[in-house]
Amino acid sequence: MPWRSSSNRGSRSTERPPLGRGRRTRQAPLRHADGLWLPPSDHAVFGSGPLIVRGIIPTGADIDVICRGRAWEAALDLGPMVYNPDHDVSLVSLLEGEITLGISWGIGDVDIDALLDTAEMIDGLPFVRLEHVVAYKRIAGRSKDLEHLRLLADWRATRL
Repeated sequence: MPWRSSSNRGSRSTERPPLGRGRRTRQAPLRHADGLWLPPSDHAVFGSGPLIVRGIIPTGADIDVICRGRAWEAALDLGPMVYNPDHDVSLVSLLEGEITLGISWGIGDVDIDALLDTAEMIDGLPFVRLEHVVAYKRIAGRSKDLEHLRLLADWRATRL
């Protein structure tokens, strides 16, 4: 399992369509993530994104994308790097924070490679698997995370 509760830090195409262009998804922040043109094996939507794409929770205020290698190099060309002191991480922030991209995750001790290597493709985008989202949300333990876990349990119960 790529999770522990302690803290941890952690040749691409130059032709891209304008941000937000291309195939559209039904969720606005995910629509913009689709237009980033990052190498699929080197990034994945994380945080609440895997819940949003399945319709488990409503569209959130932002989309978090974890990156490595070529995807991170491309992300650095897309927007400014900002520091998030709440989680002690540096991120690339796009569209006034609607999309954030990073190479580390500020909550828990995360094996980014394991998350990316096991990501699943949904609507043409890589998403971190639900079991990893559950592990992260349990560690975070914020009220919104606990609500998301409850909604996920309800969703799973209706799919049996």
